[in-house]
Amino acid sequence: MSTYIPIRSSQSPLGATAATTESVGAALPFDDPRHLLAHHWLVEEAYLLDRQDYEVWLDLLAEDIHYFMPIKLTTALGAGYDTARRMAHFDEDKYSLSRRVARFHTEHAWTEDPPSRIRHHLSNIRTFATPNEQELIAESAVLLFRSRGDVAEPSLISAGRTDLLRREGDTWRLARRHIAVDESVLRTQNLAVFL
Repeated sequence: MSTYIPIRSSQSPLGATAATTESVGAALPFDDPRHLLAHHWLVEEAYLLDRQDYEVWLDLLAEDIHYFMPIKLTTALGAGYDTARRMAHFDEDKYSLSRRVARFHTEHAWTEDPPSRIRHHLSNIRTFATPNEQELIAESAVLLFRSRGDVAEPSLISAGRTDLLRREGDTWRLARRHIAVDESVLRTQNLAVFL
């Protein structure tokens, strides 16, 4: 039996100060108001990302956000890990995410000129309580369809996400996103968009 040890934000320089909140108990029932709230939040976020309305999306992120997608490895059964240590496709905080968004508005954003046509397909959303009533853990599966131009083949990226949602006043914000991509080699020309 494999003893998989998940990557933690603390293993990343940009994640050293990220929230460490973990889930408690079983998944919340689908009719639990907290589940419905998190589900609604994730669906609305997906529509923002599909429209590439990144300035509005940035407003949904907590100041201490850690946005993390480690590189997937193929390892022997029982190795205890399946991601590269200290290597990631994304390892970002609020500042680096805002710089990426700002770059889209410059002549240097060649990876998104022409812009991608994208669609986030969400499924398998499960939510969990945490020791803090102002925070929820949300797990989801995401399939990203991405097409650019008229000639290149479209690409698909399949991943699981574990998000920490935090209430700040009347607004829920994304405080942590860990993305577990399902392939060790991503079959897309570049990855300038967000999962």
